[in-house]
Amino acid sequence: MDIERIHHVAYRCKDAKQTVQWYEQHLDMKFVLAIAENQVPSTKAPDPYMHVFLDAGHGNVLAFFELPNSPQMGRDPNTPAWVQHIAFKVGSLAQLEQTRDRLQAAGIEVIGPTDHTLFKSIYFFDPNGHRLELACDIGTPEMYQRLDEVKWAMLDEWAQTRRAPQHAAWMHHDELTPAER
Repeated sequence: MDIERIHHVAYRCKDAKQTVQWYEQHLDMKFVLAIAENQVPSTKAPDPYMHVFLDAGHGNVLAFFELPNSPQMGRDPNTPAWVQHIAFKVGSLAQLEQTRDRLQAAGIEVIGPTDHTLFKSIYFFDPNGHRLELACDIGTPEMYQRLDEVKWAMLDEWAQTRRAPQHAAWMHHDELTPAER
């Protein structure tokens, strides 16, 4: 099997129209498709829904379901809010900062830019409570090579100890080589 790309990723929303308008206004995503049914195609359950699709760029599609007959949306109380998020790549640090400024001017609380060594990012929430991240890559080929060389050792150590391996501790210290800066 050859997976070509993610067809779409779907999340729940409180209000489909509000969600589409928010993503168009704040992230410049185009509204590309709406599907509404009174019965779920896969289960045949009688459960009306609105399913909207937004263009997230380069063939990526972000979709949402509004489910008026289901209990109010919640989130997994056992998972910290920072864990579950949708991250979108932007082309430059200038775009990242301009978007941060635009979001803040619209009254949206933004964290960042946060420096992750390989990329810088900002974080904020959509009107449904989904955490979003915009990220701009800043890593060098040398940095990615160093990480590639230790990925399996890190994963194996983690599987045994459930403690953060130190194979890539250089990312969080001042141990970057001149080529990596």
